[in-house]
Amino acid sequence: MTREIRLNAFDMNCVGHIQQGLWTHPRDQSHRYRELRYWTDYARRLEKGLFDGIFLADIVGVNDVYGKSPAAALKGAVQVPVNDPALLVPAMAAVTDHLSFGITANLTYEQPYLFARRMSTLDHLTGGRIGWNIVTGYLESAARAIGMQTLAAHDDRYDLAEEYMQAVYRLWEGSWADDAVIADKAAGIYADPSKVRKIRHDGKQYQFDAIHLCEPSAQRTPVLYQAGSSTRGRQFAADHAECVFVNGQKIEGVRAIVDDIRARAIATGRQADEVKIFVGATIVTGRTDREAREKFEDYRAHASSEGALVHAAASLGIDFSAFDLDEPIDTGKSSAIVSNVEAMTRSAGPQWTKRKLLEQMVLGSRQPPMVGSAEEIADRLCDWMDKADVDGFNLSRTVVPECFDDVIDLVIPILQERGRFKTAYRPGTLREKLFGTPRLPQSHASARYRL
Repeated sequence: MTREIRLNAFDMNCVGHIQQGLWTHPRDQSHRYRELRYWTDYARRLEKGLFDGIFLADIVGVNDVYGKSPAAALKGAVQVPVNDPALLVPAMAAVTDHLSFGITANLTYEQPYLFARRMSTLDHLTGGRIGWNIVTGYLESAARAIGMQTLAAHDDRYDLAEEYMQAVYRLWEGSWADDAVIADKAAGIYADPSKVRKIRHDGKQYQFDAIHLCEPSAQRTPVLYQAGSSTRGRQFAADHAECVFVNGQKIEGVRAIVDDIRARAIATGRQADEVKIFVGATIVTGRTDREAREKFEDYRAHASSEGALVHAAASLGIDFSAFDLDEPIDTGKSSAIVSNVEAMTRSAGPQWTKRKLLEQMVLGSRQPPMVGSAEEIADRLCDWMDKADVDGFNLSRTVVPECFDDVIDLVIPILQERGRFKTAYRPGTLREKLFGTPRLPQSHASARYRL
């Protein structure tokens, strides 16, 4: 059976997200990120186009590795200023019925007890359309902002994440029984106290003794997203994630990561299809190849090489301002996003230079765009699905809203004709749309904490 392609819009509650500099394009509307109407119109547009969801990235520090200063990031709006992604969700949910919302939340800097309440609240308000992208952070600036001396080592952050997941699973899955809420107005009983359990967590990093503040939501645990492709990140994904994001490098490289994650998931007792894989992609398209190329050159004229280096410096943990164009770059032992360093090495070779990096940053990011007619883009998306065994794509914005309008108006109809994209939304929660069930399966790590 041919699988349907799933599409998420990939964005951030800021001006410059992935494709640095394109906010300067005269048709781009991302400078309106502070307006609620901007986001509600955005959500309506995506739902009309049958997008599966909008995924909102986030950072809680600033990109200050480049030049050891936030100056270049501030000048180029490289993910700063940035507002809270969670606060957008209820407004967008109110004007849509099916669009899902994935939000990034950094577990390193927030107590699990309060975070669990926020996600349950969002699951209630969206009718079960919320997902959580689990991140542990990679910015030293974020650690300092929270009062830490330095960022914890990469694998230590995953140790922290393991305990964090145990804590929130206990709250979401094990505090309230499914039938705890009676809502009997005549008897004056809303919840049966005998069916609400106090959760005690006494771990190395977190301790609490309390009931979960929220009654069970449609999904209980939000759909779990994760983006780590390092060796440790893959194991974490196999243990916990339902949706995994991977970098859009070569098909063969992504397929190897996909096969490894699915094999690890099976080894934990899960089924291979309990993990959906999404590839990051950037699309520039038109009715013809010539139209797409002209649009690409128009966009390219507004891309910022410095902005791209600022963002890359932070996510790779390397100050590129300290290197000449052709000077060899030593990656060292970065504590930033290890999978990004590994991906860059596969792409640029073991001996990096700034020139090699800039050659890939044609639209202000390390992600090379797909450029071509709508037919060609449809071919490439299907090729990725079939050869890399992925389930869908996170499409990063270029010039908004036209970049998503082009996909909706030109590419999706072709995919629908081929039977590779839905013609209507299926009913139910986000998890039901993805997996056919509102709750995590018994094979998932969360099941051991159920009441």
